[in-house]
Amino acid sequence: MTSVPGQTAAAVAARQRQTERKLTEVDVAIARLRRERGRLTVRAIAARAAVSATFLYENPAARARVQAAIADSKSRHDRISSEAHDQVEATWRERALNAEAELTRAQKEIFVQRQRLGELMGRLRDFEKMVPGESVQALVTENTSLKHCVQQFTREHRMVQERLEGARSNLRFAGKRAADLEVQLLELQRPAASGRPAP
Repeated sequence: MTSVPGQTAAAVAARQRQTERKLTEVDVAIARLRRERGRLTVRAIAARAAVSATFLYENPAARARVQAAIADSKSRHDRISSEAHDQVEATWRERALNAEAELTRAQKEIFVQRQRLGELMGRLRDFEKMVPGESVQALVTENTSLKHCVQQFTREHRMVQERLEGARSNLRFAGKRAADLEVQLLELQRPAASGRPAP
């Protein structure tokens, strides 16, 4: 007949083997969730490893592995979110700078055209005093054409101004969205900082 100490040792050994199997399943579950880009939580790991959440909380080795996996997942998620935010911000900044440059160019062009128009109108007045009516008519026609050019440049200036306002508005929206994302990241990090395991 088997002795009681021998039975106890066999039971302890069987329990250790069972724990090792569960730990192996936890490692496999974590690796699969990472490959599938699944969300790493205690419940998700427990379900995938076919173990209880109690085992993951009470077994020190399982708890350490789960906490490390969740922390690594959060840091990777934070890095990806930060990179996405930087990319969006850089895009809107570039658009705003392009709109500013286009507005400056349009303003300079309008200024040049106005100066030219003023000079031509001065010449027209001088010619009216010196030349016959036909030449004056040709100058009036050219003057009208120049006025149309100025009107066109004014319209373009207005369009560029509207685009600039739109780019500034989009940049403000992107900044607000970035601030919201940062708040969400801080809220996600708060449970980890307090030492409590994530739900």
